[in-house]
Amino acid sequence: MSHAEWKPTACILCECNCGIEVQLGGDSGSRLIRFRGDKRHPTSQGYACEKPHRLDFYQNNPHRLTQPLRRKPDGSFEAISWDIAIREVAERLTSTRDTWGGSSIFYYGGGGQGNHLPGAYATATRRLLGSTFKSSALAQEKTGEFLVSDRMLGIHTRGDFEHCEVGMFLGKNPWHSHAVPRARVTLKELAKDPARTMIVVDPRRTETADLADIHLQVKPGTDAWLLSAMVATLFDESLVDEAFLAERADGVDAIRAHFGALSVAEYCARCGVPEELVRETVRVIARAASFASFEDLGVQMNRHSTLVSYLHRLLWVLTGNLGKPGTHFAPMGLVEFASGANGKHSPVVEAPIISGLVPCNVIAEEILTDHDKRYRAMIVEASNPAHSLADGPRMREALAALDTLVVIDVAMTETAALADYVLPASTQFEKAEATFFNFEFPNNYFHLRRRILEAGAAAQAPSGPLPEAEIHARLCEALGGFDEDTLAPLHQAAKLGLPAYGAAFMQHVMGQPRLAGQAAVILYRTLGPVLPEDAKEGAVLLGLALRATMRDPKPFARAGFDGPPPVAAMKLFQAIIDSPTGVIMGKGVWEDTQVKTANGRIQLVLTDLLEEHAALNHAESHDKDYPFVLSAGERRSFTANTIIRDPSWRKKDLDGALRMHPDDAEALGLSHASLARLTTRRGSVVVRVELSDTMQTGHLALPNGMGVGFPGAEDSAQGGVAPNELTELSARDPFAGTPWHKYVPARVEAHAPACA
Repeated sequence: MSHAEWKPTACILCECNCGIEVQLGGDSGSRLIRFRGDKRHPTSQGYACEKPHRLDFYQNNPHRLTQPLRRKPDGSFEAISWDIAIREVAERLTSTRDTWGGSSIFYYGGGGQGNHLPGAYATATRRLLGSTFKSSALAQEKTGEFLVSDRMLGIHTRGDFEHCEVGMFLGKNPWHSHAVPRARVTLKELAKDPARTMIVVDPRRTETADLADIHLQVKPGTDAWLLSAMVATLFDESLVDEAFLAERADGVDAIRAHFGALSVAEYCARCGVPEELVRETVRVIARAASFASFEDLGVQMNRHSTLVSYLHRLLWVLTGNLGKPGTHFAPMGLVEFASGANGKHSPVVEAPIISGLVPCNVIAEEILTDHDKRYRAMIVEASNPAHSLADGPRMREALAALDTLVVIDVAMTETAALADYVLPASTQFEKAEATFFNFEFPNNYFHLRRRILEAGAAAQAPSGPLPEAEIHARLCEALGGFDEDTLAPLHQAAKLGLPAYGAAFMQHVMGQPRLAGQAAVILYRTLGPVLPEDAKEGAVLLGLALRATMRDPKPFARAGFDGPPPVAAMKLFQAIIDSPTGVIMGKGVWEDTQVKTANGRIQLVLTDLLEEHAALNHAESHDKDYPFVLSAGERRSFTANTIIRDPSWRKKDLDGALRMHPDDAEALGLSHASLARLTTRRGSVVVRVELSDTMQTGHLALPNGMGVGFPGAEDSAQGGVAPNELTELSARDPFAGTPWHKYVPARVEAHAPACA
C-alpha cells in the first residue's frame, strides 16, 4: 500500500512550533493521518513530542465556521455573503470611529499557538480605523517580565539550556509546556549528566521536577519569599560576582544593604523550603561556570509576579550569568515582542500599557464603565477572551455590551457566539503561516510553513473560509484605503522581479504615510500574486525583513543576508520563501548581548519593586473561608487551550479532574474519581477528583483548555470545567495587571447530587 507524500509544516500546539511532516488521507483527502518530526527543520531537527498526533482534531472540527454570519434581532445567526459581511463590518466600525473616535475600537488577538500573520495584517485595518488600543494572551502572562527586563537591562533575555552547567525552571514544567527547543531531549541530557545540575521551583512534583537534582517545593504563591532568601544568601555567604557587577551594574551597595537586613531563616520558613537546601542550591548556582534560568506561568500568573521577575533577574545578574555560553542571551528575530512601558495608559482604568498591550484583567472595566472613552467596538481575532480571560461571566457581560463585536476565527468559539459578525478564517494548514517565537541562539531560524490544504477542504467546510490576509485586504478596500490605480505600479514592478518590486514599494508606499500604514495588505495584494500560491500570505514578511535588517543588520549578515538594508531584506525574504522547512535567518555571537539601558549598565535598583518587596511580610495570609489554593489552568498531557474543541481527542482525564493530595481528600471524605464541589470567591462548580501525591496538602489544580462547548456532546462534563468561571478580575498584579490564576483561594466539599 502506497502512502501519500509527506508535506512539511509545523506543530501549532505550543510556542516551539517544531517542524513536522504530515500525510493527508481519508475520503476527502483532508484528514491529517500520519505525523513525524521533520529532520530538515533547523532547530527541532526531527524532534516532536506526542502533541502533533492530535492535530486532525483541530483541522477537521465539526464546530468549524464555513460562512460569514450576522446576528439577527432574535439573537440567532444567519449566513451572509462575503460582500455583505465586509461592507457591513466596515460601515459599523466606521460609524463607531466617526462618532466616538478610533481609540474606541479595541483589538484583541493577532497571534498565539502559531497563528501569527493575522497580527501583522490586522495593523492595516486598525490604522485605517484609528484603533490604538490592543491586547493579547501575552498580557496575561509575560508583561511583568517584559517590564522588569526593560528597566533592568533594556533587553529581553532567554537561557542557554543546551550548554549551561546549572539550569533552573521557575514555575515551569517544560516536559509538557516546552518553550525550550527539543524540550524533552534537552531535559534528559541535563538530568543525566553528572557534571550538570537541574533545579526546579514548583509547588507540585511535576514531570520535570522528577528529573531534577534539586526540587525546591515552595508553598503555593510564596516564590517571592524563596527568591528573596536566595538573593540574601548570595550576600550572606559572599557569593556575588563582584568583578562582573563592578564592570557592568549600578546599585550594588543599595541591593546589598536591602537584602543584608533580611532573615534567610524567616523567609525560608515562609515559603516552606528548608534553609539548608536553599543555601546549598545558591552555592551550586554561584559556583557554577554557567547558570541559565527560565521563569514561566507558574510564577507569572501568581502573586507578586512582577516582583518575582525582578528577584529572579537579581539572582542570575548578581552571579554574573549574562552574555557568556550557558547563561542568558538576547535573542534576535524579525519582530521584537518584548518591550517595557511606553508611558501610555488605558483610557478608563488608566492601567499602564506594557509592550503595547492593555492588561487583560481591565478590559471588562474598560468596556462596562460609563465613560466617554470606553471601548465601544471590538475586533477579536484567533482568540477566545470569553473563555480565556479572568471572570468569564463578567467578560461575557462586557462583550455583550459592545455596540459591535466582530470575531475572525476558525471555529464557533464562546466569543464568536456573542458576536454581531463572525468571519470564518482558514485553518493554519489552509494558508501560509509562520513561526514568530524565535528565541534560539546562536543560530536563529524562521519558518514560513506552506499551505498544505485548500481553504475549507474539510468535508464539512465548503469554500467559505478565507485567510486573514484576504479578510483584512477586503476590509481595507471597503474602508477606502486604496484602489487598483494605487496598486498598478506595484503590480507592474512585481512582474519584473523582487529588486524592481522593492524599489517601487519604497517609492510608492513607504513614502506616503497613509499607504505606509497599510503596507501589510498592499504587500499581500501586489507581491502575493507572484509568490508560490501556497506561500502568498507570506508577502508581509518582506516589510518585516526590511524593518529587522535596518534595526540590527549584523546577525542577518553573518547568516549571509548582507548588504544595504533593502538588499539584505530581499535576500532574507527570498530565502524564507524558498525554504519550506525553515531557514537560519541570523547568527548571533555572545558579544551581541549588550545591555541597552540609558547608560548601558544593568540597573539593579528598581525603587518601586524594592518598596513592594519590603512589604512582603505584611502580605495577607490565607482566608479561613477558603483554606485551599487553586492553580486554575495547569498544563497536562491532554490539554491544548481551546484550539482543539472536540473532547474525544483526550485519551485520559476526559473531564479535567481536580488534582488534590490524598490526605486532603481523606479529611473531606473524598476518594479518587468522586465528585466534589469547588468554590472560590467568584463561582462554584462540581468537579471530579484525582488523588495525586505530587500535590502538596492545601494545593489544588485544574487543567487549562477545558469547559468549551462542543456540538453533539451528550454530557457537558465531557468538556470539563472552564477555569475562568472561578477567577476574578481584581486578583491581579499591581504593576503589570497580570492575573493570579495560579493562586485562587478555594474551598472543597463533598458533592451530594440532588435526588431525582
